[in-house]
Formats: sequence, C-alpha cells, structure tokens
Amino acid sequence: MSVTSQLKYIRLQSDDDLPELSEPGPFKVILVIDEETSQPWQWDVARWLVRTNCRCVMTSGLECVSWEEAVEDAHLEAFDFEEVPEDQAIVTTSHEDEELAEVFWYCRHRARHPVHELTHTVVLHISNEIKKTEFEKLYANA
Repeated sequence: MSVTSQLKYIRLQSDDDLPELSEPGPFKVILVIDEETSQPWQWDVARWLVRTNCRCVMTSGLECVSWEEAVEDAHLEAFDFEEVPEDQAIVTTSHEDEELAEVFWYCRHRARHPVHELTHTVVLHISNEIKKTEFEKLYANA
C-alpha cells in the first residue's frame, strides 16, 4: 500500500457542515488551520473529531494551540470529565512554530498511540484554498 493511499485530504471552510468521517480503524489527523474560524465552529469540529475513531491530532497553523485545547476539552467532555479508557485516548500535539513539512514528518515517523497502530491519516485543512496535491507530496516526502 502506498503512503498516499493511507492519506485522505478534507478541506473545510469556516462554518461548513461537517462530513461523515469513517476511516478503516483508528487514525491520525493533521489539522492545518489557514483560516480564522468562530469559536463555536471550532468546538463543533473538535467534538466531531472526538466522535470519530480519531486517536491522534496534530495541529498546525492559526491558533493551533487553541485547537489542540478544544480537542482535549471535547474529549474530556465526551467522558463526563472522568477517566478515559486507554484505548479511547486521543493524543494531541500542537506545532505552533514548525514548518508544515516538519509536522508531516512527525506524523509519519513519531506520532504514536499507546494502544492502537495508526496506519491511516486524515489531513483536515481549514482554508479557502484547496492544497490536496501539495499536501500529498509533502506527506509522501516526509
């Protein structure tokens, strides 16, 4: 299986409806934020990711630390702020001052989950522009 066959690109614009996200088993998300968004929509996206089989989120771009915190808070909220079972844990990182190529490299070579092997990756791109081909090349060369 090629590297890019394990990669899915989704581009959303601020306040878009969220699509169905069903990957074959637990997966990683590289969340690239290139557009300002409302806080309520940020929370909708975070809760949406938590409801899926996403087990690792790496944030990059505008307000990426805030996005990481939103995912962490939504995850805790989903478990009523109680202990989260290890197999349901979501590992998060923010990459505020890193080049996107470094984030893609980290995703391919370092991002891990304590229980699951994460072979599929979703690039969730919050932007007015579509960069599918560019991101696929970055990921393949990471």
